[in-house]
Amino acid sequence: MKKEIHPDYKKIKVVCTTCANEFETGSVLDQIRVDTCANCHPFYTGKQTFVQSDGRVEKFNKRLEKSKK
Repeated sequence: MKKEIHPDYKKIKVVCTTCANEFETGSVLDQIRVDTCANCHPFYTGKQTFVQSDGRVEKFNKRLEKSKK
């Protein structure tokens, strides 16, 4: 490897802006801020809701019935 051309890789702190959870990782940046982490993300906490997809199947079936008539 050539000297003096590689960035300085160091341990840094990652901070979640939603729940203020902090953990360490390696990076060339000084600090990383994320919106959601595994501590507060609905998929990992089990509190996931499917509000956006409610009624889409029923809506599709209604359009399908109308097109068959």
